[in-house]
Amino acid sequence: MTGPGGVSIVLVRGDITAQSADAIVNAANSSLLGGGGVDGAIHRRGGPEILADCRRLRASHYGKGLPTGRAVATTAGRLDARWVIHTVGPVWQRDEDRSELLASCYRESLRLAGELGARTVAFPAISTGVYGWPLEDGARVAVRAVREAAGAGGAGGVEEVRFVLFDDEAYRAFEGVVG
Repeated sequence: MTGPGGVSIVLVRGDITAQSADAIVNAANSSLLGGGGVDGAIHRRGGPEILADCRRLRASHYGKGLPTGRAVATTAGRLDARWVIHTVGPVWQRDEDRSELLASCYRESLRLAGELGARTVAFPAISTGVYGWPLEDGARVAVRAVREAAGAGGAGGVEEVRFVLFDDEAYRAFEGVVG
């Protein structure tokens, strides 16, 4: 489905580390040094080059870690991509609306992808795993943020945003929002 700014939104059920894209977005933790879930899978499949780039970032600009809602890029190592864009999603809180931070992850990743010259970007469902964000709301925030960024020209030359969803439940949640 082609949306605002000529950016096509595609849903895929599968493993984000198996995707072929210019940029693969990593739902990273603030340390940038790997972890569980998508983060661990990207580091394992991408190989030591990604970790080496992350360590350089920690030694230079991000000594205290990457702030929530921001994005940085590294090599993609052995992944079928040019870059990995690392973004730190917020932990869901029942008593605090953190949706703006989650939206920022998508906007900042798209902005950076555009600056890098990426045409295709593969996103996971940021924060909907161990960070506890409810899937339906996470899908709504993600799709809205991508559409708004694309409509405002914040996606640079990005032509395709691919949401790579690990299971049927996540796929259905995004499908319900994308239409």
